[in-house]
Amino acid sequence: MSALSAAFVRLHARLTPVAFVPEVRLHQADEPIGLWELTEGEFRSDRPPPFWAFAWAGGQGLARYVTDHPETVAGRAAAVRAVEIDELAVAAVALNAEANGVRVDAELGDILDGDAHDAEVVLAGDVFYSEAMANRVLRFLLRATRAGASVLVGDPGRAFLPRERFDELAAYDVPVSEALESVRVKRTTVWRLRAGRPTAAD
Repeated sequence: MSALSAAFVRLHARLTPVAFVPEVRLHQADEPIGLWELTEGEFRSDRPPPFWAFAWAGGQGLARYVTDHPETVAGRAAAVRAVEIDELAVAAVALNAEANGVRVDAELGDILDGDAHDAEVVLAGDVFYSEAMANRVLRFLLRATRAGASVLVGDPGRAFLPRERFDELAAYDVPVSEALESVRVKRTTVWRLRAGRPTAAD
Protein backbone atom coordinates (compact mmCIF):
# COMPACT_ATOMS: atom_id res chain seq x y z
CA MET A 1 0.00 0.00 0.00
CA SER A 2 1.52 3.29 -1.06
CA ALA A 3 1.31 6.31 1.21
CA LEU A 4 -0.23 8.33 -1.64
CA SER A 5 -3.03 5.80 -2.21
CA ALA A 6 -3.76 5.56 1.51
CA ALA A 7 -3.93 9.36 1.75
CA PHE A 8 -6.36 9.48 -1.19
CA VAL A 9 -8.66 6.93 0.44
CA ARG A 10 -8.61 8.77 3.77
CA LEU A 11 -9.29 12.10 2.04
CA HIS A 12 -12.22 10.97 -0.08
CA ALA A 13 -13.90 8.30 2.06
CA ARG A 14 -15.05 8.38 5.69
CA LEU A 15 -14.75 5.41 8.02
CA THR A 16 -18.37 4.55 8.82
CA PRO A 17 -20.41 1.44 9.71
CA VAL A 18 -21.77 -0.62 6.84
CA ALA A 19 -25.55 -0.23 6.61
CA PHE A 20 -26.44 -3.93 6.63
CA VAL A 21 -23.43 -5.11 8.65
CA PRO A 22 -22.91 -2.40 11.28
CA GLU A 23 -20.37 -4.60 13.05
CA VAL A 24 -18.01 -3.68 10.20
CA ARG A 25 -16.66 -0.22 9.40
CA LEU A 26 -15.40 0.71 5.94
CA HIS A 27 -13.99 3.79 4.26
CA GLN A 28 -17.00 4.89 2.19
CA ALA A 29 -17.66 7.89 -0.03
CA ASP A 30 -20.34 10.29 1.17
CA GLU A 31 -21.21 11.45 -2.33
CA PRO A 32 -20.72 8.72 -4.95
CA ILE A 33 -20.99 10.70 -8.16
CA GLY A 34 -18.43 13.33 -7.20
CA LEU A 35 -15.75 10.75 -6.42
CA TRP A 36 -16.60 8.79 -9.57
CA GLU A 37 -16.13 11.91 -11.69
CA LEU A 38 -12.92 12.82 -9.86
CA THR A 39 -11.21 9.49 -10.43
CA GLU A 40 -12.41 9.15 -14.01
CA GLY A 41 -11.33 12.66 -14.82
CA GLU A 42 -7.84 12.33 -13.36
CA PHE A 43 -7.09 8.70 -14.16
CA ARG A 44 -9.33 8.00 -17.14
CA SER A 45 -6.75 6.08 -19.16
CA ASP A 46 -5.44 3.63 -16.59
CA ARG A 47 -7.58 3.64 -13.46
CA PRO A 48 -10.86 1.73 -12.96
CA PRO A 49 -13.89 3.44 -11.38
CA PRO A 50 -13.80 3.76 -7.56
CA PHE A 51 -15.77 0.60 -6.80
CA TRP A 52 -13.78 0.37 -3.55
CA ALA A 53 -15.53 3.40 -2.06
CA PHE A 54 -19.00 1.88 -1.81
CA ALA A 55 -20.56 -0.97 0.15
CA TRP A 56 -22.21 -2.81 -2.75
CA ALA A 57 -25.26 -4.94 -2.03
CA GLY A 58 -23.61 -8.25 -2.96
CA GLY A 59 -20.72 -7.68 -0.59
CA GLN A 60 -23.02 -6.55 2.22
CA GLY A 61 -25.22 -9.62 1.87
CA LEU A 62 -22.22 -11.92 1.78
CA ALA A 63 -20.71 -10.24 4.85
CA ARG A 64 -24.01 -10.55 6.72
CA TYR A 65 -24.22 -14.24 5.90
CA VAL A 66 -20.66 -15.04 6.98
CA THR A 67 -21.07 -12.97 10.16
CA ASP A 68 -24.26 -14.81 11.06
CA HIS A 69 -22.87 -18.21 10.01
CA PRO A 70 -19.26 -18.26 11.29
CA GLU A 71 -19.09 -21.99 10.66
CA THR A 72 -18.79 -21.08 6.98
CA VAL A 73 -15.17 -20.08 7.52
CA ALA A 74 -14.34 -21.40 11.00
CA GLY A 75 -11.15 -23.42 10.87
CA ARG A 76 -10.85 -22.79 7.14
CA ALA A 77 -9.78 -19.13 6.88
CA ALA A 78 -6.85 -18.64 9.19
CA ALA A 79 -5.33 -16.34 6.57
CA VAL A 80 -7.28 -14.00 4.32
CA ARG A 81 -6.12 -12.79 0.91
CA ALA A 82 -7.74 -10.01 -1.12
CA VAL A 83 -6.70 -9.31 -4.70
CA GLU A 84 -7.61 -6.12 -6.57
CA ILE A 85 -6.70 -4.58 -9.92
CA ASP A 86 -6.93 -1.02 -8.53
CA GLU A 87 -4.14 0.32 -6.32
CA LEU A 88 -6.64 2.51 -4.47
CA ALA A 89 -8.77 -0.55 -3.73
CA VAL A 90 -5.73 -2.33 -2.31
CA ALA A 91 -5.13 0.65 -0.03
CA ALA A 92 -8.79 0.68 1.01
CA VAL A 93 -8.70 -3.03 1.86
CA ALA A 94 -5.61 -2.56 4.01
CA LEU A 95 -7.04 0.48 5.81
CA ASN A 96 -10.40 -1.21 6.36
CA ALA A 97 -8.74 -4.32 7.77
CA GLU A 98 -6.70 -2.20 10.17
CA ALA A 99 -9.79 -0.26 11.26
CA ASN A 100 -11.62 -3.51 12.08
CA GLY A 101 -8.72 -5.13 13.88
CA VAL A 102 -8.24 -7.97 11.43
CA ARG A 103 -5.45 -9.05 9.12
CA VAL A 104 -6.02 -9.19 5.37
CA ASP A 105 -3.17 -9.62 2.89
CA ALA A 106 -4.14 -7.19 0.14
CA GLU A 107 -2.32 -7.34 -3.16
CA LEU A 108 -2.46 -5.71 -6.57
CA GLY A 109 -3.03 -8.06 -9.50
CA ASP A 110 -5.38 -9.92 -11.81
CA ILE A 111 -5.64 -13.61 -10.91
CA LEU A 112 -8.80 -14.54 -12.82
CA ASP A 113 -6.94 -16.47 -15.49
CA GLY A 114 -5.14 -18.51 -12.84
CA ASP A 115 -6.46 -20.44 -9.88
CA ALA A 116 -7.18 -19.94 -6.20
CA HIS A 117 -4.14 -22.00 -5.14
CA ASP A 118 -4.82 -23.55 -1.72
CA ALA A 119 -7.79 -21.36 -0.74
CA GLU A 120 -10.41 -23.27 1.23
CA VAL A 121 -13.10 -20.59 0.99
CA VAL A 122 -13.57 -18.09 -1.84
CA LEU A 123 -15.96 -15.16 -1.36
CA ALA A 124 -17.08 -12.97 -4.27
CA GLY A 125 -19.45 -10.03 -3.93
CA ASP A 126 -21.31 -8.40 -6.81
CA VAL A 127 -19.04 -9.66 -9.58
CA PHE A 128 -21.56 -10.55 -12.32
CA TYR A 129 -22.26 -7.01 -13.51
CA SER A 130 -20.92 -7.39 -17.07
CA GLU A 131 -20.76 -10.29 -19.48
CA ALA A 132 -16.99 -10.17 -19.91
CA MET A 133 -16.38 -10.02 -16.17
CA ALA A 134 -18.94 -12.75 -15.47
CA ASN A 135 -17.31 -15.16 -17.91
CA ARG A 136 -13.85 -14.72 -16.42
CA VAL A 137 -15.05 -14.84 -12.81
CA LEU A 138 -17.15 -17.96 -13.34
CA ARG A 139 -14.25 -19.90 -14.86
CA PHE A 140 -12.02 -18.85 -11.95
CA LEU A 141 -14.63 -19.82 -9.35
CA LEU A 142 -15.29 -23.17 -11.02
CA ARG A 143 -11.57 -23.97 -10.91
CA ALA A 144 -11.61 -23.10 -7.21
CA THR A 145 -14.51 -25.45 -6.45
CA ARG A 146 -12.89 -28.28 -8.39
CA ALA A 147 -9.77 -27.78 -6.30
CA GLY A 148 -11.85 -28.25 -3.17
CA ALA A 149 -12.74 -24.69 -2.17
CA SER A 150 -16.17 -23.65 -0.94
CA VAL A 151 -17.30 -20.74 -3.15
CA LEU A 152 -19.94 -18.27 -1.97
CA VAL A 153 -21.24 -15.36 -4.03
CA GLY A 154 -23.34 -12.39 -2.97
CA ASP A 155 -25.45 -11.03 -5.83
CA PRO A 156 -28.27 -8.43 -5.98
CA GLY A 157 -29.82 -9.69 -9.19
CA ARG A 158 -27.13 -8.67 -11.66
CA ALA A 159 -27.92 -9.59 -15.24
CA PHE A 160 -25.04 -12.00 -15.87
CA LEU A 161 -25.27 -14.29 -12.84
CA PRO A 162 -25.59 -17.89 -14.13
CA ARG A 163 -28.18 -18.94 -11.53
CA GLU A 164 -28.35 -22.50 -12.81
CA ARG A 165 -24.81 -23.02 -11.47
CA PHE A 166 -25.70 -22.07 -7.89
CA ASP A 167 -27.67 -23.14 -4.83
CA GLU A 168 -29.35 -20.41 -2.79
CA LEU A 169 -28.26 -20.09 0.84
CA ALA A 170 -30.00 -16.90 1.99
CA ALA A 171 -31.70 -13.73 0.74
CA TYR A 172 -31.75 -10.25 2.27
CA ASP A 173 -33.15 -6.79 1.62
CA VAL A 174 -29.98 -4.68 1.64
CA PRO A 175 -29.87 -0.87 1.92
CA VAL A 176 -27.95 0.71 -0.98
CA SER A 177 -27.07 4.11 -2.36
CA GLU A 178 -29.95 5.42 -4.47
CA ALA A 179 -27.44 7.46 -6.50
CA LEU A 180 -25.74 4.23 -7.58
CA GLU A 181 -28.61 1.76 -7.83
CA SER A 182 -31.67 3.97 -8.49
CA VAL A 183 -33.38 2.25 -5.53
CA ARG A 184 -32.85 2.34 -1.77
CA VAL A 185 -33.02 -1.42 -1.17
CA LYS A 186 -31.78 -4.33 -3.28
CA ARG A 187 -32.94 -7.90 -2.81
CA THR A 188 -29.64 -9.73 -2.47
CA THR A 189 -29.00 -13.46 -2.52
CA VAL A 190 -26.08 -15.45 -1.17
CA TRP A 191 -25.31 -18.43 -3.39
CA ARG A 192 -23.05 -21.47 -3.18
CA LEU A 193 -21.43 -22.52 -6.44
CA ARG A 194 -21.81 -26.16 -7.48
CA ALA A 195 -18.60 -27.66 -8.85
CA GLY A 196 -20.20 -29.66 -11.64
CA ARG A 197 -18.24 -31.19 -14.48
CA PRO A 198 -16.08 -29.13 -16.82
CA THR A 199 -17.61 -28.21 -20.17
CA ALA A 200 -16.13 -26.67 -23.29
CA ALA A 201 -17.35 -23.26 -22.09
CA ASP A 202 -15.48 -23.60 -18.78
